[in-house]
Amino acid sequence: MLAATATVRDASRSRARALCAAGGAAVAAIAWSIEVPLLGIKLAVRFGGMHPQTIAAGQVVGIALAAGLLGWLVLAGLERRATRPRATWTGTALLVLVVSLALPLAAATTTSAAVGLIVLHLCVGAAVIPAMAGTARPRPRSRA
Repeated sequence: MLAATATVRDASRSRARALCAAGGAAVAAIAWSIEVPLLGIKLAVRFGGMHPQTIAAGQVVGIALAAGLLGWLVLAGLERRATRPRATWTGTALLVLVVSLALPLAAATTTSAAVGLIVLHLCVGAAVIPAMAGTARPRPRSRA
Protein backbone atom coordinates (compact mmCIF):
# COMPACT_ATOMS: atom_id res chain seq x y z
CA MET A 1 0.00 0.00 0.00
CA LEU A 2 2.79 2.46 0.87
CA ALA A 3 4.67 1.73 -2.36
CA ALA A 4 1.54 2.42 -4.41
CA THR A 5 0.94 5.66 -2.55
CA ALA A 6 4.56 6.74 -3.12
CA THR A 7 4.26 5.90 -6.82
CA VAL A 8 1.11 8.00 -7.14
CA ARG A 9 2.81 10.88 -5.32
CA ASP A 10 5.84 10.62 -7.63
CA ALA A 11 3.64 10.62 -10.73
CA SER A 12 1.70 13.57 -9.38
CA ARG A 13 4.94 15.43 -8.61
CA SER A 14 6.28 14.72 -12.11
CA ARG A 15 3.05 15.96 -13.67
CA ALA A 16 3.21 19.13 -11.57
CA ARG A 17 6.82 19.77 -12.58
CA ALA A 18 6.03 19.22 -16.24
CA LEU A 19 3.23 21.76 -15.88
CA CYS A 20 5.68 24.19 -14.24
CA ALA A 21 8.02 23.94 -17.23
CA ALA A 22 5.14 24.23 -19.70
CA GLY A 23 3.66 27.13 -17.72
CA GLY A 24 6.95 29.00 -17.93
CA ALA A 25 6.95 28.55 -21.70
CA ALA A 26 3.32 29.72 -21.88
CA VAL A 27 4.10 32.81 -19.80
CA ALA A 28 7.02 33.56 -22.12
CA ALA A 29 4.74 33.28 -25.16
CA ILE A 30 2.18 35.59 -23.58
CA ALA A 31 4.80 38.16 -22.58
CA TRP A 32 6.37 38.05 -26.06
CA SER A 33 2.96 38.47 -27.70
CA ILE A 34 2.31 41.56 -25.60
CA GLU A 35 5.75 43.10 -26.05
CA VAL A 36 6.31 42.54 -29.75
CA PRO A 37 2.97 42.72 -31.64
CA LEU A 38 1.05 44.90 -29.18
CA LEU A 39 3.70 47.26 -27.85
CA GLY A 40 5.87 47.19 -30.97
CA ILE A 41 9.13 46.40 -29.16
CA LYS A 42 11.77 44.94 -31.46
CA LEU A 43 13.56 42.31 -29.39
CA ALA A 44 16.99 42.24 -30.99
CA VAL A 45 20.40 41.24 -29.69
CA ARG A 46 23.91 41.53 -31.04
CA PHE A 47 26.81 39.35 -30.01
CA GLY A 48 30.23 40.75 -30.74
CA GLY A 49 30.62 41.89 -34.33
CA MET A 50 27.66 39.86 -35.61
CA HIS A 51 24.61 41.39 -37.22
CA PRO A 52 21.66 42.01 -34.89
CA GLN A 53 19.34 39.02 -34.46
CA THR A 54 15.63 39.43 -33.83
CA ILE A 55 14.23 37.19 -31.09
CA ALA A 56 11.23 35.23 -32.39
CA ALA A 57 8.40 33.76 -30.34
CA GLY A 58 9.60 30.21 -30.95
CA GLN A 59 13.01 31.02 -29.53
CA VAL A 60 11.47 32.57 -26.42
CA VAL A 61 9.19 29.57 -25.85
CA GLY A 62 11.98 27.06 -26.50
CA ILE A 63 14.44 28.72 -24.16
CA ALA A 64 11.82 29.11 -21.40
CA LEU A 65 10.88 25.43 -21.75
CA ALA A 66 14.53 24.37 -21.67
CA ALA A 67 15.11 26.50 -18.56
CA GLY A 68 12.11 24.94 -16.82
CA LEU A 69 13.26 21.42 -17.67
CA LEU A 70 16.79 22.21 -16.51
CA GLY A 71 15.34 23.58 -13.27
CA TRP A 72 13.43 20.31 -12.82
CA LEU A 73 16.67 18.37 -13.30
CA VAL A 74 18.52 20.51 -10.77
CA LEU A 75 15.69 20.17 -8.23
CA ALA A 76 15.66 16.39 -8.62
CA GLY A 77 19.40 16.30 -7.96
CA LEU A 78 19.11 18.56 -4.93
CA GLU A 79 16.37 16.36 -3.48
CA ARG A 80 18.91 13.54 -3.39
CA ARG A 81 21.82 15.53 -1.97
CA ALA A 82 20.80 18.72 -0.20
CA THR A 83 19.59 18.84 3.38
CA ARG A 84 17.08 21.57 2.46
CA PRO A 85 16.30 21.00 -1.23
CA ARG A 86 13.48 23.55 -1.53
CA ALA A 87 15.49 26.40 -0.02
CA THR A 88 18.64 25.42 -1.90
CA TRP A 89 16.77 25.18 -5.20
CA THR A 90 14.98 28.47 -4.70
CA GLY A 91 18.22 30.27 -3.88
CA THR A 92 19.99 28.68 -6.83
CA ALA A 93 17.13 29.51 -9.21
CA LEU A 94 17.04 33.13 -8.05
CA LEU A 95 20.80 33.41 -8.51
CA VAL A 96 20.56 31.98 -12.03
CA LEU A 97 17.74 34.42 -12.80
CA VAL A 98 19.82 37.40 -11.64
CA VAL A 99 22.84 36.20 -13.64
CA SER A 100 20.63 35.67 -16.71
CA LEU A 101 19.70 39.35 -16.63
CA ALA A 102 23.25 40.20 -17.68
CA LEU A 103 22.61 38.86 -21.18
CA PRO A 104 19.90 41.38 -22.11
CA LEU A 105 21.91 44.17 -20.54
CA ALA A 106 25.00 43.23 -22.54
CA ALA A 107 23.54 42.10 -25.86
CA ALA A 108 20.30 44.04 -26.47
CA THR A 109 20.51 46.50 -29.33
CA THR A 110 18.20 49.12 -27.81
CA THR A 111 16.98 50.13 -24.38
CA SER A 112 13.47 48.93 -25.20
CA ALA A 113 14.85 45.55 -26.27
CA ALA A 114 16.82 45.29 -23.01
CA VAL A 115 13.75 46.14 -20.95
CA GLY A 116 11.60 43.74 -22.95
CA LEU A 117 14.07 40.88 -22.54
CA ILE A 118 14.46 41.57 -18.82
CA VAL A 119 10.68 41.52 -18.43
CA LEU A 120 10.59 38.17 -20.25
CA HIS A 121 13.19 36.73 -17.88
CA LEU A 122 11.37 38.03 -14.83
CA CYS A 123 7.98 36.74 -16.02
CA VAL A 124 9.32 33.23 -16.59
CA GLY A 125 11.16 33.30 -13.28
CA ALA A 126 8.06 34.49 -11.43
CA ALA A 127 6.05 31.64 -12.94
CA VAL A 128 8.55 28.80 -12.65
CA ILE A 129 10.52 29.42 -9.45
CA PRO A 130 7.74 29.41 -6.84
CA ALA A 131 5.72 26.75 -8.66
CA MET A 132 8.68 24.37 -9.00
CA ALA A 133 9.75 25.04 -5.41
CA GLY A 134 6.28 24.02 -4.30
CA THR A 135 6.86 20.56 -5.74
CA ALA A 136 10.04 19.92 -3.76
CA ARG A 137 9.92 16.97 -1.42
CA PRO A 138 11.81 17.07 1.83
CA ARG A 139 14.89 14.92 2.12
CA PRO A 140 14.16 11.78 4.12
CA ARG A 141 15.49 12.01 7.63
CA SER A 142 18.32 9.63 8.38
CA ARG A 143 17.63 7.15 11.10
CA ALA A 144 20.28 7.35 13.76
